[in-house]
Amino acid sequence: MKTLIAGLGSIGRRHMRNLIALGEKDIILFRTRKATMPDDELDGYPVETDLIEALAKHKPDAVIVANPTALHLDVAIPAAEAGCSILLEKPVSNSLEKLDVLQETAEKNGSKILVGFQFRYHPTLNKARELIRQNVLGKILTVHAHWGEYLPQWHPWEDYRRSYAARADMGGGVVATLTHPLDYLRFLLGEVGSVWSFNGHISPLEINAEDVAEIGLKFANDAIGSVHVNYVQRPPKHTLELVGTNGTLIWNNADGILSFENASAAPFGSYSDSPPAPVSQTFSPPEGFERNQLFLAQTRHFIDVTNRIANPVCTLDDGIRAQKIVDAVYTSNKTRAVVDLES
Repeated sequence: MKTLIAGLGSIGRRHMRNLIALGEKDIILFRTRKATMPDDELDGYPVETDLIEALAKHKPDAVIVANPTALHLDVAIPAAEAGCSILLEKPVSNSLEKLDVLQETAEKNGSKILVGFQFRYHPTLNKARELIRQNVLGKILTVHAHWGEYLPQWHPWEDYRRSYAARADMGGGVVATLTHPLDYLRFLLGEVGSVWSFNGHISPLEINAEDVAEIGLKFANDAIGSVHVNYVQRPPKHTLELVGTNGTLIWNNADGILSFENASAAPFGSYSDSPPAPVSQTFSPPEGFERNQLFLAQTRHFIDVTNRIANPVCTLDDGIRAQKIVDAVYTSNKTRAVVDLES
């Protein structure tokens, strides 16, 4: 297929390498030349600086939207008008504005949109979803996701203060940039009914967006949970814990291992002087698994979506729902109130 890539920063380059690894070499680059990475690997590929001309001239089958968050829709809407399939990086935008336009345009022109929440391809997170659907945990009661990383160490080749993740005007901030848990918790547990949050810029980092956030979630199935994200944690940590009436699931992104502890063979709520010992199970990712395999699986799926042999596993509607939660996080922090998403 013929693919146009908009945005050649870290994630745009990753998508390009993965396309090439899967045998896709008909690639056009749409650039503003503001990327901070060397251009060596881009040599030999056609470069366009006008999006409308690029779409008309090359007629790509697919467009990858990997430019800064606040500029996503400037690319995605024209690509949808051209009927291209779209891999739209997360978060889908920096607000809900014009997302309805993108949705209507895509439906009108038959444009398939896959949103880039790559954790949906994680083998042990999918195992967790399978166990939940099999009712192994029983009724899910509480959930907690924690993700902290030190922003200055993300991209050693650039000044972190210039990165989109550090700039509110570009759609940055820790809530939007580390929005993955807000998607994979929906993927695992279903819809979120209400949201509260405290967040802000409280560290010495020289950024103009929030760097720490605590988010409370009430799910439609009555489960209560929280998501913690930060730009300041060293060493990094990304974990998930789900507590049900039949036991607990714990997932660690560092090694990809998912563990299940069946708390007791006795019925939930019963009492015994000597309860049975917990029964543990451990699920590991395939041997040799590493982070890029999530993106590679996503790219492979996107090729299938473009070739009309698969439907997106993470749709534009999924992306919009995640954006609504992000907006609710900011609204709750500003108003000091719980935000009801259902209304």
